[in-house]
Amino acid sequence: QERNESGKWEFQCQHGPEECLGNMIETCLMQEAKDFSTYFPVIFCLESGSSVTKTLEACLQVYAPQLDRGRIAACVQGDTGAALMHRNAQRTEALDPPHQYVPWVVVNGKHTDELQAQAEASLLGLICSLYQ
Repeated sequence: QERNESGKWEFQCQHGPEECLGNMIETCLMQEAKDFSTYFPVIFCLESGSSVTKTLEACLQVYAPQLDRGRIAACVQGDTGAALMHRNAQRTEALDPPHQYVPWVVVNGKHTDELQAQAEASLLGLICSLYQ
């Protein structure tokens, strides 16, 4: 959830401040890296570890040493990160139908109970069956 407090966006996450910080780190990482093939291995590494917020340095060192850690940190701590998180919140709010739980699986811009069930049973199977 988000709210505007005196012109600054503040975020509240289902699992607390650590989750919000992890979301901000990943959002800023995506902004800095630009392309999926650069940021996805880092995010996979972050999500595979014991703490998204404590393993950024190690994951960057292994998977994307060319990225500027200072710029990522500045994004996380500044207005850019908040703006990116706000944009993500707007995208979530714009889902049709509106999301009711997480994860809320969207494939090619669509969410259905059938797609959700298939993704939960076998995400790889679903993707392979839809791949063209």
